[in-house]
Amino acid sequence: MNWPLSPNQVFLAVEPVDIRLGVDGLSRRVQNSLGKIPCDGSAYAFRNRNGNRIKLLIWDGTGVWMCVRRLHRGRFTWPQSHDTVFTLSQTDWQWLTTGVDWRRLSAHPSSLWQP
Repeated sequence: MNWPLSPNQVFLAVEPVDIRLGVDGLSRRVQNSLGKIPCDGSAYAFRNRNGNRIKLLIWDGTGVWMCVRRLHRGRFTWPQSHDTVFTLSQTDWQWLTTGVDWRRLSAHPSSLWQP
């Protein structure tokens, strides 16, 4: 059995949400705003306005998991995009949930840089 916090595909809702929303409210957001199906086995992550809390929804085949993560210091690095949803790799997701700026880890070195 795969642990739900290590999904193969994670979709981030770019716009912040009211973090008080529960499973039903966030599932409606997945369908209506993101145009996805909440029970497709993917994980859907949402953040609050302050960026220090995220909620994750994932369907495991028999039910829905809803997990909350809060940083005591700092903010989660969230994509800035004109799209409503952003896809992360499993590695980037693991870095994001620890509070690390996952975008810097996958940055490619400049081809013009010389020692």
